[in-house]
Parts: sequence; C-alpha cells; structure tokens
Amino acid sequence: MNETGVREARQVEVVVIGAGQAGLSAAYHLRRVGYVPDRDFVVLDHAPRPGGAWQFRWPSLTYGRVHGMHALPGMELTGADATRPSSEVIGEYFAAYEERFDLRVHRPVDVAAVREGEGGRLLVESSEGTYATRALISATGTWDRPFWPRYPGQETFRGRQLHTAQYPGPEEFAGQRVVVVGGGASGTQHLLEIAPYAASTTWVTRREPVFREGPFGEEEGRAAVALVEDRVRQGLPPRSVVSVTGLPLNDAIREGLANGVLDRQPMFDRITPEGVAWSDGRVVEADVILWATGFRPVVDHLAPLRLRETGGGIRLDGTRVARDPRIHMVGYGPSASTIGANRAGRAAVTEIRRLLEKQPALTT
Repeated sequence: MNETGVREARQVEVVVIGAGQAGLSAAYHLRRVGYVPDRDFVVLDHAPRPGGAWQFRWPSLTYGRVHGMHALPGMELTGADATRPSSEVIGEYFAAYEERFDLRVHRPVDVAAVREGEGGRLLVESSEGTYATRALISATGTWDRPFWPRYPGQETFRGRQLHTAQYPGPEEFAGQRVVVVGGGASGTQHLLEIAPYAASTTWVTRREPVFREGPFGEEEGRAAVALVEDRVRQGLPPRSVVSVTGLPLNDAIREGLANGVLDRQPMFDRITPEGVAWSDGRVVEADVILWATGFRPVVDHLAPLRLRETGGGIRLDGTRVARDPRIHMVGYGPSASTIGANRAGRAAVTEIRRLLEKQPALTT
C-alpha cells in the first residue's frame, strides 16, 4: 500500500474541514451525540486562529454593524461591545466556544485533496498528514475564493484594484476617485464608508439593485432559502441568500440614496488605463476599482471525487452530497448564513450518525 493508503493514514469516523460557524456547529453536535474529538472525529482549519472568516473582516466593520449574527449552538454571545471590530468580538467568542466544548481544532492545517480510499473510507490529504475517514463534513465557506470578474482592458488600469476580501477600511481611500463594483451588502457598505473620505465615488452593478422595505420575518426567510436550495438540488452553483432577498432599506441606505452616494450606474463595458468606460462614450476616471463582487464556494479539495453535476454545482439533498452519502456540505448554498449553518451542522451529524450505525467499519 502506498504512502496515502488507509493503513498509513490516521483513522477516524468523521473529518470536519473548516472551523467557522458551520464547522463548529457540526463539531458541537458530533460531541453531543457521543463522538470524541481526536479519537472519533477531527476538525481541521486552515486559518491561523479561531474566528472563521470573521477574523479577516475590515476593522471598520464593528460588531454593532453586523447583520444576522446568530449564536453558535449551546453558548450565547452576550455582553459584546458594539463599537469593537467584529473580527475581535467574534474571534474571541469562537475561541471561547472551542475551549468550552473542548473541540480541539487543528490549525493551521491546509487540506489539499479528498480522495477515494480503501474499505469504504475517504482519504483526506492535509498539511499535517492523511486521515482515513468514514464520513466527511466540508465546511469550507467562501472567503478564500473571492470572485474577480474579467473585463476588457482590466490589465491596463494604472490605478489599484482590490476585492472586498482585501478591503482595509475607508481611510485608505482619502482623496481618491473610487469605483465600487457590486450590488450586494458589501458594496453598499463600502460606498457609505468611503464617500466621506474619497474625492469621488461611482457605484456600478450588473443588475438594478433591489431594496427591501418592511420586516423580514421567518416566512420570508424560508421562502428566500427555498429559492437558493432549489438551485442546489438541481446541481447548479448556489447563489447567495442576499441575492434573492434584496437589500434592507435602513436609515443609512435611505441617506445614501438621498445624497447621491448610492446613485447606481449600469455596468461599464471596458476598463481603461485611467478608469472605466461605457459603449455610449461615457467615461469615469478612477484611482481605485473596488470589486465587491462576492465569493464562490471553496470546493477544490473535493475535485478528485468528481462530485460536480453538468450544471456546474454539487447537487445536495439537504446537506448530503447526492453522488456520495458519506459527504455533507454545511455553510454551502442555502446554509451559508449563520443560522443556516447552525441547522446544517445538526442535520449533517444526524444523517452521518445513522449512516455509520448502519454500516459498521470495514477492516483493511
């Protein structure tokens, strides 16, 4: 047997990849049903410290400005200072959570690939060695795969281009002409922050933004999630929940619409050395193009298993991968919100426990 064979690998029942909201929820529920960390299951996280993607958010995103942050199962987040950066508040909360439930997250550990092994096991190849597991929970999120659209002339731009994943905060744009691309929550937040510092801002989006008035209750939330879930069931790449709910029309958004900061322009046709241009001859000069164009799921580690459908996505039944019942994806598609991640973690563990109880481990 070769060096990645089952006998040379460390054998566990379940490997959880990722220790953000979804991964920690899954680990919590594994413990709750009797699985022991570092014996029955292992959590591998590539980040340098607890906090999931939150630890990488820009300093100006304070905890009080975070929308829809739901507590992890079994431990509330209480008494947080709303003026502190969300990266600090949530990072400390995740760290305390890992310690309280003794989840023993391994970090920083990079997972390169998941392959078929012997005896019905999957081989998880990581920077700390190979694990042979009977089931896998992939909770890798999207933060590490920012989406950069391509436009003619992009490589000729003499200014600076950066993505939301690299956003440093508004002060760095003082006195600059900034084009913000993207119609989601990040794009509007960036614009509202940058405008008081920048020489000028221009907002461009592919589609006309949809602003949502009124309350957004459980019924509306379920309907939005159902739309995203339907795409995943069809094996199509998931869209974000925000893309089908629209943007909440709060006081900050209303002010931005009134003062012209959120004066949306249609998508430009090309990028020039000095800025951006439309086919009708209109041009905007710019020092910075900020791409608030979202993220894509991090799933490359699953590529050796050939799980993608012809539509380009990975088809799920709940959290279970349709092509392989040993694999569950949490924080993917309809569970890519904090409350959705919590529920998905519980659902994945419930199904995995049933699967493993029905199929005793094979000896190799």
